[in-house]
Amino acid sequence: MNRVPHFWFLLLLACVASGGRIYAWSQPHLAITKAALAVLPGWQRELLGESATRLGEDYCLIPDHVFTDRANAKFAVMEGRPKDVYLLTLHLPSNQEENLEVLRYFVGKAVGALAAKNVEDAARYMGTVCHQLEDYGSPSHTMPGDNQFTLLQQFLPPPEEMKDQLLHGPVESAELNVSIAGYAPRLLGTSVEEASWRLLHRLHEAIVNARSTTVPIIQALYAQDTKTVESNQLKAASVDATVVADALYTIIALGAGEAGEADGSTLSGMPLGGLIPIEAANLYFPQTQFFSSPYWGYPRSGSILAEGKRATPLKLRVDENGTAVERVFLNGISAGMGRSLTFPLPKDVYGRFKVFAGLHSELGSEGKVEFTVQGDGRVLANAVVSGADVARLLECDLEGVSQLQLSLKSAGGDGKKNYAVWADPVLFKR
Repeated sequence: MNRVPHFWFLLLLACVASGGRIYAWSQPHLAITKAALAVLPGWQRELLGESATRLGEDYCLIPDHVFTDRANAKFAVMEGRPKDVYLLTLHLPSNQEENLEVLRYFVGKAVGALAAKNVEDAARYMGTVCHQLEDYGSPSHTMPGDNQFTLLQQFLPPPEEMKDQLLHGPVESAELNVSIAGYAPRLLGTSVEEASWRLLHRLHEAIVNARSTTVPIIQALYAQDTKTVESNQLKAASVDATVVADALYTIIALGAGEAGEADGSTLSGMPLGGLIPIEAANLYFPQTQFFSSPYWGYPRSGSILAEGKRATPLKLRVDENGTAVERVFLNGISAGMGRSLTFPLPKDVYGRFKVFAGLHSELGSEGKVEFTVQGDGRVLANAVVSGADVARLLECDLEGVSQLQLSLKSAGGDGKKNYAVWADPVLFKR
């Protein structure tokens, strides 16, 4: 078995590497950013020139150095919030709206600087964007309100020699060799508004991935198993690097005027089924958002629970040329009565929404549900569907809508059979 150094030795190494301060990821910030830069297309690396080197070796750390690097500190400060010199949202996730506001601001600044041919300032702003993405995807920042893991240690008691030690530093401290060779960065949008919104949802994937590594890292630290610590840190860092690569690729494409409709053709529709609504605070559903009909549980993406116990594919009967046909949907949401799902939308990007609303063809034959689509509190579409009916296709205009809400209510059937499905929900661009 591999042995890790004593905690205080780890802490000393981290302090030396960061000039006396402990920050999320430390050295891996550099490794992640460089890995992302390495997979950018040649024309983008050429456009960045020597600024790419400074981005990977310095600028991605700007938010951590705002008190010591005064010259670059302004690139991590929002003009509307000048007193927030150390902008906490660049390091720790807040709510979706706040996270998106900060991402949109710095993505916009980077794109604007590139469009003005100011590559160096663009690289500085890109460094701030990289830092936010990397911190959110760090295993040490995964526990809401407990990034020092003092609460988690009550569930995972440490060995005697570590019982008085904070775990934040050891969880993130590493010298990683990050590579995502072969990864092809994706364009996230043809405007700053669209790109920032899609980037937020890519970032959610990285956060959930990082959470899957936190407990294994802590258990490995307890067991002094450096190999397992590093493999889980690398799992988080590699996913982070793909998100950073997408962000850099998109920023440069937008700033250079190369994010045309041809490149963005795959962005015409956005499936809603895999997105996390704001009711899932901190990216999970708290018990206050559970429903009791048709079973005790919470909304699920891509499946429905038979009797609240067994995951079952989403199936609806739909009309095809006058014939009722059963279809299985991969993009979809199962939800319960009396609860809503709310999705913030980017401004002036999506103009239309469509979804099949119905009861599961096998589980909901005796149910009856009212499906309602709202935009900013205004009803956009509504249908009452019974288990004997085929699913209804609801379509609505999203002009001026900033929040889309999907709601369900029992309409008189057997409440235990109200297996409601929102199938193939898609946002369509203007």
